[in-house]
Amino acid sequence: QACMFPCQCPSQPLQCPAGTSHVWDACGCCKVCAQQLGELCSLHRPCDHHKGLYCDFSKIHRGSGICLAHEGATCDLLGKIYLNGESFQPTCKLQCICMDGAIGCILLCSDDLRLPSPECPTPRRVKFHNKCCEEWVCEEGSEDNRFGTATAVFRKDPAHRPELNNLQENCLVQTTEWSTCSRSCGMGISTRVTNNNPQCRLEKETRLCTVRPCDFSMEKTKKGKKCVQTPKQRQSLHFEFSGCTSTRSYRPRFCGSCSDGRCCTPFLTSTVDVEFRCPEGDFFKRKMMFIKMCSCHYDCPQDNDIFLATYQHWMIGDHV
Repeated sequence: QACMFPCQCPSQPLQCPAGTSHVWDACGCCKVCAQQLGELCSLHRPCDHHKGLYCDFSKIHRGSGICLAHEGATCDLLGKIYLNGESFQPTCKLQCICMDGAIGCILLCSDDLRLPSPECPTPRRVKFHNKCCEEWVCEEGSEDNRFGTATAVFRKDPAHRPELNNLQENCLVQTTEWSTCSRSCGMGISTRVTNNNPQCRLEKETRLCTVRPCDFSMEKTKKGKKCVQTPKQRQSLHFEFSGCTSTRSYRPRFCGSCSDGRCCTPFLTSTVDVEFRCPEGDFFKRKMMFIKMCSCHYDCPQDNDIFLATYQHWMIGDHV
């Protein structure tokens, strides 16, 4: 009875605080900002189910309730206890949440890189008074070396100085190799830095990666061999990321394992755009690593599982 059809939703884009999910209202009409732990809730203001919250209507009457968390473990950070589902800010740069004993955080400050360019030859980060995040500022250099700091990016042409509307034409593209996948099994991320964009500015790119499933079982090796290098998935599968599922199925290759102490890591890969569909009906695309060939060696990467790091723990529903 509380739902009105046809649906009437605000025309302005939805603006939610950092770390707050976009969810459908109970009528399935409009996306709204999910209510957090301890906040009032209703049919049109649902709780953030990504964080294990539900609307308890027994506490307050007249169609309203309060968001409570399902039973789960509390979190201990520097001696302070947080309830399951509770959001908090340990510093002005981090927005965190306790999820059944695990703490996940997102950065509130940008970690972008800025490359010297004609309009900003000497950029640097500056901490301003009463501001939490550092900001980029440009310092004017002398006219003689105005473009000297950008020689690593722009092609040298004595007859022509790169104009602001001609940056991409004069940009010398620089791209690093993709980093090692953040997880040795299961879904992780890999990063690189490139200036292959219209502004010719260094930016960090990320892609999803899966070296092997965590339930990977060592196949039987041929006589005399101690490694299975690059087995291909026998059955097609759908990738899962942040509670969302790829719209199409794939038969990816994974890196195998060895019985003599060596480790197998991707040697030759490609990057493909994969589309995901979420339970709420949203679609989004992410770059994803596909393995073509693996190599087995003793130079094994160290444990760099950033998914276990407190400040980089990804949460279900973080696709927004």
